[in-house]
Amino acid sequence: MKLNTIDGAFLMSQPLRPPNFVVDTLIAQGLHILAGSPKVGKSWLALWLAVTVAKGELVWGMGVKRGTTLYLCLEDSVLRIQNRLFEITEDAPSSVHFCTECAPIGQGLEEQVEIFLAAHPDTVLVIIDTLQMVRPVHDATYANDYRDLSVLKRLADKHGIAILLIHHLRKEKADDVFHRISGTTAISGAVDSSFTLVEEKRGSGRAKLSCVGRDIEYRELELQRGSENVWELVSDSGTQEQKPGEQIVTLLSAFLTGRENFIGTPTELSEQIDPDRSRGITPKKVARMILQSVDALSKAGISTVVRRSNGKRLIELHRADSVDLEGAREIVPIDPVADQVLTNQSANRAEDADSSLLGGQASRPAIRRPPFRGAAPNPAPAGEKEEPCRE
Repeated sequence: MKLNTIDGAFLMSQPLRPPNFVVDTLIAQGLHILAGSPKVGKSWLALWLAVTVAKGELVWGMGVKRGTTLYLCLEDSVLRIQNRLFEITEDAPSSVHFCTECAPIGQGLEEQVEIFLAAHPDTVLVIIDTLQMVRPVHDATYANDYRDLSVLKRLADKHGIAILLIHHLRKEKADDVFHRISGTTAISGAVDSSFTLVEEKRGSGRAKLSCVGRDIEYRELELQRGSENVWELVSDSGTQEQKPGEQIVTLLSAFLTGRENFIGTPTELSEQIDPDRSRGITPKKVARMILQSVDALSKAGISTVVRRSNGKRLIELHRADSVDLEGAREIVPIDPVADQVLTNQSANRAEDADSSLLGGQASRPAIRRPPFRGAAPNPAPAGEKEEPCRE
């Protein structure tokens, strides 16, 4: 079977859809693991997280994607969960669900979760406490660890949800706390993010939550366990004054004040908006930041085009009053096979159109060239030869 590839030039000209976060900058769509020593308070944290996300409340100052949550509390009884709920909240919503029994991985768990998701399509978070309770009985080898977690990883990605596994740490100390996660290195390798909860001293009520992952920056959160067994934030090493998306919108809005548009290379743009590099906006970074912030820029009245011309990458910025954004925002993904059988009339129009993608919303990661509706892309300036992006 032929490999379905995509070239780098085309890929780098498309808008980047940011990760789908359940907890902003902390827990994204995918598979994650939270490991800690026995009785450190992992289950209390998991319960609070399930309730807080279901209620749509902030998690340590971070926004959440409100939706249904499922907590598989496999080491607890219904009575214990009920008692704990009364401690951490005054009102548990009907959108948080609990279950104390389920099938193991590969023996019915996936089907049970699928049935729940079908009944609750707004589900955003599933917590499994603990991972060991759903592992089938077999040797703890690298291959088995990776196989078990890959099943859950595919389930999370298929439905666009976050699955959080509660797990244990080894007693042995290690320079890297993530090396203490029980099991082979396949466990850390298979998940998208790893979190470790380590108490300063047994019974102190103070702990460090170390976080690392594919979609998040490494950070450490200092937590204090309150009188109601809720882990409260003391400090966060990852706190930023302004998110990258907000930063580029602010900078470009100020840059376009008094001018209708800009057409230039990433180097020229970065020198304009960050001449002394104090904000760390390099030529490589500026194009990425723009493509990651297409929606935010559009809301701020700025349309964006990234294309190649005469072998150079060009960035075009236009203020809302200089282009017809109303029609240009809508982008409809198409199937590549259907694109090959376009009518001659449509093919001729596509040949004349610019090869770049005008900023707007895309419902899936942009790996196919969508047709434009409304305003056509801006043509290259006179004397420049456009090079279409190849699929």
